[in-house]
Amino acid sequence: MAKENRFSKVINIKNRKASFEFEFLDTYVAGLSLMGTEIKSIREGKVSLKEAFCYFRRGELFVKQMHISPYTQAAHFNHDAVRERKLLLNRRELDKLESKLSEKGLSIIPVRIFINNKGLAKMEIALGRGKKLHDKRQDIKKKDAKRELDKMAY
Repeated sequence: MAKENRFSKVINIKNRKASFEFEFLDTYVAGLSLMGTEIKSIREGKVSLKEAFCYFRRGELFVKQMHISPYTQAAHFNHDAVRERKLLLNRRELDKLESKLSEKGLSIIPVRIFINNKGLAKMEIALGRGKKLHDKRQDIKKKDAKRELDKMAY
């Protein structure tokens, strides 16, 4: 009898609301500084990016309000579910992001979390500008038109 593995091979957790709320100007892939129980929860797929946001503190980039559920098998060594986590980028990329962030209306948004080929947790972040209401309406119209064309194709 084969033991069922609770860890998924492919992890790709997306922030679906981000593309609706923001217009992405540039994307980056950053590493995450995690504890042992956090990576196990990520491998189980128990992560939420809905309320997460990125900010700079003393030249370092952090993500806040990213919810990683506590690992069920851990005893008292478990992690805090919504603690701030450091993002790992090259100094050149950090400097570029920090200079662009000084522009009015730009922010850094976590887009998705995935596990790369080496088994490391990575976060895709995007430099984005908030969309206005009319931009959101145009996106909805485009999606509806594409859906109608796809229906007609079958």
